[in-house]
Amino acid sequence: MGNSCSTTWPLNLCLKSSETSTQSDDETSLSKNMAESAIISTTAQHTATVIFLHGLGDVGGSWHEVFNTYRIAKSLPHVKFIFPTAPVQKVTLNMGTSMTSWFDILGLDQQAKEDQEGIEKSSIFLNHLVEEEIKRGIPPERIIVGGFSMGGAIALHAALTCPHTLAGVVALSTWLPLSTTFPDALVSGDKKVNLPILQCHGDQDSLVQLRWARLTEQGIKAMGFKQYTFKVYNHMGHSSCGQEMKDVCSFIIQYLPKIA
Repeated sequence: MGNSCSTTWPLNLCLKSSETSTQSDDETSLSKNMAESAIISTTAQHTATVIFLHGLGDVGGSWHEVFNTYRIAKSLPHVKFIFPTAPVQKVTLNMGTSMTSWFDILGLDQQAKEDQEGIEKSSIFLNHLVEEEIKRGIPPERIIVGGFSMGGAIALHAALTCPHTLAGVVALSTWLPLSTTFPDALVSGDKKVNLPILQCHGDQDSLVQLRWARLTEQGIKAMGFKQYTFKVYNHMGHSSCGQEMKDVCSFIIQYLPKIA
């Protein structure tokens, strides 16, 4: 039985580049992306971090607004929230139109070719942000990554291939990309199966269909993850809603509790 959502937030879909970049270009793009991140700073001692990636054509500031609207940061004064903005790239699915995107999308069916280079590049970027937080004194077990749609896809992929076991993953209206590379691509699989994962999806999602999310659910469970939760929200399309955000807040509170 699904959860009921009375109010939904319309949000954009999901990201890559079909062009190869030099190392210096990558570093420039990374620095620019970090500079454009929307951040909710802590109001107490900083002991944990959440990094959340937006969907296609969106910006980090949109999710900054959503998290503020639901007062999630107010409930977690010790947690810093980082909302990066993806680089602008041409998206094949949208007839080559340039927009913010974490990787190229070639189609919305299960047989569509995936942009492996772009997915892996963005996963490396997200894991770089994780490493930056670790350098600031935040241990990996106090860092949650998450995202909506293609942003959630990157969060899942990055967390499973990250050398660290993080505090958790929040995956909204999304799927596990490059699924055929798992479980071989799983890093530290014996420890990684303890990674808490919250996956949420609307039963009316016409872009990333619920049945695709169910395939991700099957794959993650088959890999032996012990703290995996899948929630479905009635009457919710490719968007978010109040009940979902309450569940997200509860998940973060559970796995990033305040340190006494």
